[in-house]
Amino acid sequence: MFKHILLPTDGSELSVAAIGQGVRFAKSINAKVTGLCVMPHQHPFLYETEIPMSALQEAAKRFKELAHTYLAAIEKAGKEMGVPVDTVYEIDDSTYDAIIRVAEQKGCDLIMMASHGRRGVQALLLGSETQKVLTHSKIPVLVYR
Repeated sequence: MFKHILLPTDGSELSVAAIGQGVRFAKSINAKVTGLCVMPHQHPFLYETEIPMSALQEAAKRFKELAHTYLAAIEKAGKEMGVPVDTVYEIDDSTYDAIIRVAEQKGCDLIMMASHGRRGVQALLLGSETQKVLTHSKIPVLVYR
């Protein structure tokens, strides 16, 4: 069966629930887990207005802190359940690409993720990251709802 599960997180309530279920599932099948958090690049220009470098650096620092908080939840769940956990923090504007790329690089044989995250109405209009992973991944995807 599956031996290595990728658990992407964005810190949303459903994502946190998927982590708990994902770690329990990993324990039940004696698999290891890689937790992943993907944050966007900080771009210096927005509508032809230059954003001060200090603001970009502060935003990048805040994103990194948030990512580590989200990933710590996966590490904690793994420790409590006795499941080996590795974590990865990526910066990429294409979340679904990063999820698939990390799953391939780490040798994951299953991606388990929440059905939706923080994007709200935008996800309905543009397609959720989960839908994009389902569409583009060659690795099986288990969606937690």
